[in-house]
This record gives sequence, structure tokens and C-alpha cells, in this order.
Amino acid sequence: MKFRRAMDRLAEGVRRLTARFGATVEVDPVEVVDRSAFMSLHAPGVASANGRARLLQAEDGWIAVNLARADDLDLLPPWLEVEVSRDPWPSVQAACAGRLASDLLVRARLLGLPVSIVGETRSCGLLPPTVRMAPAREDVRTRSLRVVDISSLWAGPLCGSVFADMGATVTKVESRTRPESHVGSPEFFARFNRGKARLTLDFSDPIDLARLQALVTEADVFITSARPRAFEGLGLAPKSVFARNPGLTWIAVTGHGCLGRDADRVAFGDDAAAAGGLVRWTGATPGFFGDASADPLTGLAAAFAGLNGIVAGGGVVVDAAMARVSAGALDA
Repeated sequence: MKFRRAMDRLAEGVRRLTARFGATVEVDPVEVVDRSAFMSLHAPGVASANGRARLLQAEDGWIAVNLARADDLDLLPPWLEVEVSRDPWPSVQAACAGRLASDLLVRARLLGLPVSIVGETRSCGLLPPTVRMAPAREDVRTRSLRVVDISSLWAGPLCGSVFADMGATVTKVESRTRPESHVGSPEFFARFNRGKARLTLDFSDPIDLARLQALVTEADVFITSARPRAFEGLGLAPKSVFARNPGLTWIAVTGHGCLGRDADRVAFGDDAAAAGGLVRWTGATPGFFGDASADPLTGLAAAFAGLNGIVAGGGVVVDAAMARVSAGALDA
């Protein structure tokens, strides 16, 4: 199975590279993809395991629609220009059936709705690419790494947990107004944030923002999972960050990439996996592969690529796009 082979390759890469930092991290690929103990899930098919996403047939292909956030329901009428009922899926499917997938994607993108075309993303390999932002440093730090993790959900925190398990000093930063630990499953949050120091900040408070900026300036690794435009308002635009901290390795987990024309797109694990073609086909009908499979896959790939970035002297952004990593898993 290609997905399992990809996970095994990434786990082995993490094991090998963390050993260079003095504390080998053994990742169980089966364990990190299973969150059934923390939430109610069912066997995935055209509906995702958590029931929030669907694979729907458009006029010329299949799309994945993910209603991952409460306000995504409010975006359906302006997206499709139809009214939707309490159970939105029948009317959404009917509206999509007569429209081109590309047209549906364009409108969804304008609204910030997580929609992708099945198999739209090409593979760039299993490991995320790195973009050099500053010259590599010669004095590569392999002990007492300082990591700032402001990521959320699954892939970013999993990446951060690899650094915590290898003995790095990891500071998990949460927003005071939207603390992730109080949303969804606290047990699932704890699973990938164990061993991290916790810091809650008000991102609208200049004093707290200055604290965050100072942390990033002193960090060796910065892990994020927001779209690029979010960092301008935090005073963390990449050019200014690397000007202050040229040795930084910035691990940017996003749905479709932190650079280029897709940087503004919203995505979550199920629709990103579908974009990469990571689905099961039954005849001409696709089904979701596993539970938000792009998340654990990208979490390990981001950690592996981030460790490579540190060894190479830092000064890089690791562009860990879930859709591209999912496409890369099919080539593993």
C-alpha cells in the first residue's frame, strides 16, 4: 500500500535524522494516523470518516467539499447560489452536478471554502520543498534546539511533537481568544502537545505580539499552519523574520502551499488528500482514504524536511503543502 510505504519512509527518515541530534525518535506510523480513540468516526467512503466532508460529482469530474468549520455552512448559498436545507448535502450535490469542477473551485476559493478537485495537484516528491531565505549558517546547532509552535489541528502539532520527543525546547503558543486546547478533543490536543511548554497570548495586544516576535527571533525552528497573509498582521512577514533571524528554519504547513498562486486557498486534511489524488476508487467512484490522511502524512514529512533544513544550516522555509505531500505519497 503506497500510503503505508510513504509513512514508513518518513518515519525512518525522522528516526535517522533525530539520531544526529542525540535523541532518536521512533514514530509508529500506525499510531499517528489513528484518532478513533478521541472522536466518533466511521468507515470513510464518499463521506469522510468524521462526516464533515463529501466527494461530489460535478459535470466533468469529482470534487471534495469540506464543511470543517461552523461558518462554512453559511458560505454554501453564496457559493452555489441556491438555498440549502438543514442537511445541506443533497442540495449541494444537486447544485454541483450541472457545473464544471473548475468553476466550482474558483467560486469556492473566492469565499474561502475548502473545496478541491480530486487529483488536481501534481507530485513534487514526498518531501516538501525548501525555499532559501537567508544564507546557511556554518555553526549548525544540533543540541538544545529552540522551537516555537503556533500551529493547530493535526499536522503542525505532530511535527512539533517530533521535536519535543527529541529533547528540543518547544513552546506551544495559543491565542487567548481562540485556545485550541478547548476546541474539539482535549485528549487529542494533549497527544501531540505533550512535552511542550504552553504560552497563551492575546494576538491583538501589542505587548503580547512583541513577546511572540521576540520568541521567533530567538528560535531555531518556527512551526505554523496559517495562510501567509495571517503573518503580516502579527509582524511576522517572512522577509522581516529572516532579516532578524537568518538561521531560522520555518516549517509552514498549509493546504496548498505557502508560496505562489495557491497560497490563499483554505484546506483541511480530507480535501487536501483528495486534491493530491489520495483516494480509493471503486470503479468510477472515489472514496476518502482513511481519516484526514493528509494530516499525519504531512506532519511527518514536515518534521523530516525541517530536520533536513536545520542540518543544511537553516535560513529556509519548508513549504509543507498537504495536497502536494499527498500526491507525493502515491509515488513513494
